[in-house]
Amino acid sequence: MNYKRIKGTQDILPEAGIVWQDIESIIRKIMDIFNYREIRTPVFEQTALFARGIGQLTDIVSKEMYTFQDKGKKSLTLKPEMTAPVIRAYLENNLSAQSSLSKLYYLSPLFRQENPQAGRLRQFHQFGAEAIGVKSPHLDAEIIMLAMQIYQALGISRLDLRMNSVGTPQSRRDYTTALKKYFKPLLSEYCKECNQRFQINPLRILDCKNKTCQQLNQKAPKMLDFLETESLDHFNLVKSLLDINAVPYRIAPHLVRGLDYYTDTVFEITSTQLGAQDAICGGGRYDLLAEQLGGKPTPAVGFASGIERLLMVMEAQNLIRTNERTLDVYLCLLGDKASGQGMFWTQQLRSAGFKVDRDYQQRSLKAQMRDANKQQARIVLLLGEDELGKQIFTVKDMNAGIQTSVPFSEIISYLKKQPG
Repeated sequence: MNYKRIKGTQDILPEAGIVWQDIESIIRKIMDIFNYREIRTPVFEQTALFARGIGQLTDIVSKEMYTFQDKGKKSLTLKPEMTAPVIRAYLENNLSAQSSLSKLYYLSPLFRQENPQAGRLRQFHQFGAEAIGVKSPHLDAEIIMLAMQIYQALGISRLDLRMNSVGTPQSRRDYTTALKKYFKPLLSEYCKECNQRFQINPLRILDCKNKTCQQLNQKAPKMLDFLETESLDHFNLVKSLLDINAVPYRIAPHLVRGLDYYTDTVFEITSTQLGAQDAICGGGRYDLLAEQLGGKPTPAVGFASGIERLLMVMEAQNLIRTNERTLDVYLCLLGDKASGQGMFWTQQLRSAGFKVDRDYQQRSLKAQMRDANKQQARIVLLLGEDELGKQIFTVKDMNAGIQTSVPFSEIISYLKKQPG
């Protein structure tokens, strides 16, 4: 074959698709319980949306985006993250006029042109939630508990919730000044990337995964020491709300998150089963983003979680169930006349709510029964010339091994009475 999938992408085949559907179903159920409503945004946006929203100097914007020009010479980008598109949609559609608080969630493919590795693909998938319009520590706590409840519903254990506060823009400026003073005499010991970060955004040195850099960072100033009173009170209330709800967490004094739009609470949820790139969820408060995108000041808080990484954790904890879905009914059809009647009865049973399939290849009875077994059919309906003449089905209960005859006119009511 001449064509293969693009590097950094994957085919999600039917058996794996069942697992994805189950996960997505649980995510939607918990989002609904928390009263978050789904939002879907276009797969591409104006490039400037991400440059302004994420930050021109972040790795995502400077190195990883799939950007192209359309026929009108507009610069467009396949979305690399969802927060900026959600805020754009919130502003453009004037959702604030409908309600002072918009609680939204998404499940979406995203695109980043980075080196493919375990848990990192060029087309990947995230789910997340955003609470927009109200500044309340209670929403910060709710967003964290929403993420944790989804993981709990999926059966995931051994997760580590780490939290910090990045305060206001002024406190971040003061903190950045203190960091630069600390980093400058040590730059020769830091990696090449951190030396570049020192010139562009010193806060991002704290995100470095290099072990030497991490050791040097341990003695760096802590953001919490630079918080203004309002931010400190906000963070303390978030912590107390988590304490009341018995949600365990650790304070991570150097956690800053990689994007420029965060204010106050930031958090990550990590798993020890993912290696160095251990985060499965990240989020926090970002009260500045709407204004950066041209809207009025609008408080917001949210999180995003990678589904591929989630699957890796679930697989490591033996939580993946890949059993094929079973059929309610399989029609075994013998002879041309029965085959002709097969589509009628298949559709009648489907219309009655049964999951049904049939033979399309006019195979032998033995081959059809083998297919019924493979598809884990609960009931087999045999239709041949004898059955057509008597206007009956030969019915075989595949679990009980019992065989009986049922008139055409009674088959739907009969099947509805069967267990399972």
